Amino acid sequence: MSVNAPFTPTGNTVTITAANPSPTPVQVPGNNGWSNQYRVVNAGTNVAFLGYGATSAAATAGANAPGSGLANCVPLLAGTDEILTFNGGFYFTANASVSTTLYITPGDGS
Repeated sequence: MSVNAPFTPTGNTVTITAANPSPTPVQVPGNNGWSNQYRVVNAGTNVAFLGYGATSAAATAGANAPGSGLANCVPLLAGTDEILTFNGGFYFTANASVSTTLYITPGDGS
């Protein structure tokens, strides 16, 4: 649930190296169960396509088919630092034309 407070981490930060094709998705739970807000940082210099979903397969499909009309893909511009809300316990992976590092931290707040 979105909270009208500064973002507070509730779990460990996970690092994903976006590549083409995308790497094996990882599940990002919070320490308090299934946090549903995530701070996502694209530390690279290239656009990355974040695939997400309730299953590993859904995250992979979204990341590897950007622009195809799939609902589970979010483009992240280079240097982006976003707070995004998803269902708790989602899987994440990312696709990029050049190796790009993403950091995903579960938490609460905005």
